[in-house]
Order: sequence, then C-alpha cells, then structure tokens
Amino acid sequence: MLTVSLNGVEFFAYHGFYQEEQLIGGRFIVDLSVAFKPVDELSADDITHTVNYETLHSICRSEMSETRKLIETVAQAIINQVTTQYPFVEQVDVLLKKMHPPLSGPVNHSAVRITYNKGDN
Repeated sequence: MLTVSLNGVEFFAYHGFYQEEQLIGGRFIVDLSVAFKPVDELSADDITHTVNYETLHSICRSEMSETRKLIETVAQAIINQVTTQYPFVEQVDVLLKKMHPPLSGPVNHSAVRITYNKGDN
C-alpha cells in the first residue's frame, strides 16, 4: 500500500453554524491522506501511476471555498471528490481543524476526522 499525504494545508474560509462565522470567516487546517495499491511500476517515474498531491490540494481548495455550516460536510465533500477523481484508492482520511472556534474560552482548534475505506462501501 502506498500513501500520499498533504499535511497542515491552511485555508481562510467561511464555514460555521452561526451567521457571524460565515461573515467573518476563520482559519482552517486540512490533513489529507490517500492510500492505494499502485497499478503500475513506480520505477516508471510517471505521475499517472500515483495520486497527484497537486490535484489533492486543488480538491481541498475547491471544497474549502464552498461555505458550509458543518466542517463534517466539508470533510465528506473532500473525500467524495478524491474517490471520484481516483476510484482506485483504498482509503482516504481527512482531518479538518477549525482554528480558534468561537467558544466561551480559548480553544486552539476543534476538529473532525472522517475516514473512507473502500471495503466498507
């Protein structure tokens, strides 16, 4: 199994249950890991034989730009896009952190993690 990951990808976005969050926005951090069995020899040194992390970044950027109430919805949308783009993937793990959520005291981040396993579907 081979894993391609992006870690600590930062975005400014407008996700949040409360209207104020959707107006003022905030910082979010995405960690994304995609695992698969290579379909061809990696020694071919060909990007079409792997998952392109530039494409993964583009998927994250696109989904983060869609304002949603729940970060769970955003994480699932990232997974949906990855599995559509790369139907051969076996596992996708998304950890989405909302930095300094508006709570009654200091909180570094809230987070949601969703893991897709091909065999579970």
